[in-house]
Amino acid sequence: MLDSHAATEVCGVGRRSGLDAVGIASAEPFESTRVVLEERRAAGLHGGMQFTYRNPARSTDPSRSLPGARALVVGARAYDARFPAAPADRSRPRARVARYAVRDHYAELRRGLEAVADHLRGEGWVARVLADDNALVDRAAAHRAGLGWYGKNANILLPGAGSWFVLGAVLTDAPLPSTAAPVEDGCGSCRRCLDGCPTGAIVAPGVVDARRCLAWLVQAEGDFPLEHREALGDRIYGCDDCQEVCPPNRRAGRGRDDPAGGSGDEAAWVDVVALLDADDAELLDRFGRWYIPRRDPRYLRRNALVVLGNRAGGSCGAGTAVEAVLRRYLEHPDEMLRTHAVWAARRLGRSDLVREPAGQLRPAEPADVAVPGVAGRPGAEPAQPGLASPGARGAGSHAAGGPAGTGVPSPGVSR
Repeated sequence: MLDSHAATEVCGVGRRSGLDAVGIASAEPFESTRVVLEERRAAGLHGGMQFTYRNPARSTDPSRSLPGARALVVGARAYDARFPAAPADRSRPRARVARYAVRDHYAELRRGLEAVADHLRGEGWVARVLADDNALVDRAAAHRAGLGWYGKNANILLPGAGSWFVLGAVLTDAPLPSTAAPVEDGCGSCRRCLDGCPTGAIVAPGVVDARRCLAWLVQAEGDFPLEHREALGDRIYGCDDCQEVCPPNRRAGRGRDDPAGGSGDEAAWVDVVALLDADDAELLDRFGRWYIPRRDPRYLRRNALVVLGNRAGGSCGAGTAVEAVLRRYLEHPDEMLRTHAVWAARRLGRSDLVREPAGQLRPAEPADVAVPGVAGRPGAEPAQPGLASPGARGAGSHAAGGPAGTGVPSPGVSR
């Protein structure tokens, strides 16, 4: 075993290279996390996602990625959670991008981790960087390394800093000592994330049902679930709600809107009509680092049609760009996009558009009407017995990616 000086030196390299927090833990398998992943997958809570659920035996055993691994050097990289106000021009509907996906924060994280790996290689050790990767349960690694505790939304929260971070690790055969014990729970009796989830996806403390999680549903294949379309609101990619209501995030001062107002990053807001007008190459060029099922831009258009239905109410009259795009998608050869356009038109009060020239209504989904009551929020399911905080891969935020605790790539979500 190397001494504590070597561990301190390694952590210092990471911090000097842009990481906001660094810790070291053993590379022993995460057996309890494997059990949780397998139980939740069997219970259907994964909602069909793969990522670390695909092969829990692999994603919870660092030696599968680096034979002979002795230690994990875990790093966290913060991203700015202040959110720019919507553009001043309100004549066209805009869609919101979750904070972790506004730009590629994982590139910055990887640079810091690669600096650590280069240092270890220079000392004669083997090192491999894993970030936004199905091969490692990043949150479990961060917890073991003492970076933070599991919040009730299954995110990792760093003491005094909250959860607006992306996470990654360096696997190495260097026998580095652990730098800290796991951090104790800091949530107490608070349940704001459970109550603040727009679809009730956090079904128990630390238990997320991906079948309801908006951050996963925008990445899932097939139709967007009818019962959650209104709840999607103006979100085109990701969802930050369970982080926005979190008191540690608010106390850390990282959850406020950008005081610069409308001058914020244009990548945070997407012109919905322009997205629906763009061709495949344009969409993949702009949004290709997001997780898009099968790399098929039709899913970006599907999500945009839902946002259109939710947010274009004041700009869908005769002769408008919204009306034109609705007319085009109501004639679209892709049945999925056609039925989402039907939903959007009806939600906008433009059922007059949903007719064939001969007067026949287009085929539409069953119950293609607004959901009564709280939009998209079914009754909460009972907690799954024996399912503890998951520690699935992803960022401390949903980064990367994705729904907390379910292994969605992240909130940096670029796979």
